Amino acid sequence: MSDAAMVTALIYVVSFIYHVAATGLPGIERSTRELAAMLATLFVFVNLMRGRYRIANYLSTRGQMGSALVAWNITFVAFLVLLFLAKIADHYSRAIMVATYLCGIPVIALSRSAVVRLVAAGSRAGRITAERAFLIGREASIMGFVTRHKPWHMGFAVTDVAFLKSSGEAGSPALAADLAAAAANCRARRPDAVFIAVPWSDQDTISACVDAFMNLPVAIHLVPEPIMERFGGAHVVHTGTLSSLRLTRQPLSTAEVATKRAFDIVAAACGIILTLPLLLLIAALIRLDSPGPVLFRQRRYGFNQQAFRIFKFRTMTTTDDGQVVVQAKRNDPRITRLGHLLRRYNLDELPQLLNVLAGDMSLVGPRPHALAHDIEFERKIANYARRHNVKPGITGWAQVNGLRGETDTDEKMAMRVAYDHWYIDNWSFWLDITILFRTVLSRKAFANAR
Repeated sequence: MSDAAMVTALIYVVSFIYHVAATGLPGIERSTRELAAMLATLFVFVNLMRGRYRIANYLSTRGQMGSALVAWNITFVAFLVLLFLAKIADHYSRAIMVATYLCGIPVIALSRSAVVRLVAAGSRAGRITAERAFLIGREASIMGFVTRHKPWHMGFAVTDVAFLKSSGEAGSPALAADLAAAAANCRARRPDAVFIAVPWSDQDTISACVDAFMNLPVAIHLVPEPIMERFGGAHVVHTGTLSSLRLTRQPLSTAEVATKRAFDIVAAACGIILTLPLLLLIAALIRLDSPGPVLFRQRRYGFNQQAFRIFKFRTMTTTDDGQVVVQAKRNDPRITRLGHLLRRYNLDELPQLLNVLAGDMSLVGPRPHALAHDIEFERKIANYARRHNVKPGITGWAQVNGLRGETDTDEKMAMRVAYDHWYIDNWSFWLDITILFRTVLSRKAFANAR
């Protein structure tokens, strides 16, 4: 209902504005009612076919915007095909259709966000229920599940709980009596789903629970083990006759790797050509400013912890690359006069376009650190090495959020690693584009420069 009302209101507003702009008088176009009816019906139908109107889909904002915009695009493609097949395209204003499509993008995003907030708030308050659940299992497992996940915050209404009090082995008369009583109680409560809270290692008890509830008209779920809380994208994967619980996937698919690499090659090549005069100027100034090489080469870890040598314009009087590498600090006396300027505006990173062309780096990814620092951080920070599951980048999600500069505390490094992990888990081509724009235009990307 909210989607239909939103699309209808959008079209009427666009039509009214267009009529005023075209004629100077208030009013709407004659075809507005038909256009609103068709687009609203198509949009709702597309969402219905994609299963988007289940309450469970509105308990989290994750994926909502993307799903709504996909449905909006499908709606307009279907609408244009319908106009073509029916030969009625001339009945509708092209300006109104284009304006409706473009204005619909932010309007749908805001509308869907508002609905999600209302449904989530209603669910937390107990006024909206997506599913009625019956819990069964050992008391410790049930209480742990309830404490960790708070199912009432996710649209579940717990109808009842059955504790397996028997300490006997699976198949024992005591356990059978517990399950029989629980099944009878569950049948009377008429829930939508049964959640079995038993450690997955106790296969016999799980099988006995499944057998006891199999004859009831309910969905049967296994309560997730605590290890799954670390992996938000865990799900069952079917490969032929094999079903497995996949905790993580490769960060990028083959197609995504190819797309990212093609963009890196084209963009890096264009970047080198366009900045060549600047590169030559900086190289000459470094030679004049202080003795030493123009380029600083240092070993870093790349994809899958494969070492490579990174290129940077030299900004310091030292070129450390051993087992001990002292991080640059603010007002570090080792930084040259020109080095301060190059670091302030990230110009010292430009030679890394050569690393991108060579395939050692990407334009966007977690920033690589000196090998000595990597070894130290990996020892202190859990899953630190997961940063190397993608190619390191000239810029990254952490950097455009102000997390650059010296990491003189474990907390600073842990925060940077958390941003890097988020980037890996949420990668998209458009996220890379966003990061590149923010690298150039955002003040945060230049924050904490040394």
